[in-house]
Amino acid sequence: LDYGAGNVRSIRNAIKFLGYSVRDVTSPADLGRADVNKLVFPGVGAFGSAMHELEKGGYVKALREYINNDRPFFGICIGMQVLYEGSEESAGVEGLGVLKGSVRKFAPRAGRPVPHIGWNTIDVLGENRVLPPSEYDQSRVYFVHSFHGVDAKPAFDSASDDWLLARGHYGSARDP
Repeated sequence: LDYGAGNVRSIRNAIKFLGYSVRDVTSPADLGRADVNKLVFPGVGAFGSAMHELEKGGYVKALREYINNDRPFFGICIGMQVLYEGSEESAGVEGLGVLKGSVRKFAPRAGRPVPHIGWNTIDVLGENRVLPPSEYDQSRVYFVHSFHGVDAKPAFDSASDDWLLARGHYGSARDP
């Protein structure tokens, strides 16, 4: 999704490097096309600015429909955060509301500076094709962020947690 902000070029190059073809989604109408079979939504920046750009470009309704129709979606950074109902980063700005819950800033503590920059492990939460547990569970991945999702529950009917592939912790296991 190229909505005018974010790290689209680097994500596009990474996908091509892995041997896949890429076609940019550059309008809300593109999301309704049957040949859009996977959507990657990268982003860099602030929650409020991202939602403003999505609203300005007419993407809000189209994104909600795309995701609510159970189509594959991969949100990176702001692309994941805007799925929530809101964020304390931009109080009063509504997110897409696909996930109930909010995005909050990490509380700095001794040994846990904010922003969180560096390698950390992830817990893969079940069998999936994106992050096979045999390859990725307890793998170290690189993070650069100050915010995290809290109390995520899908706003749509879901009998399982298959929408959530992995979870990372910054601090202790009880304090994501």
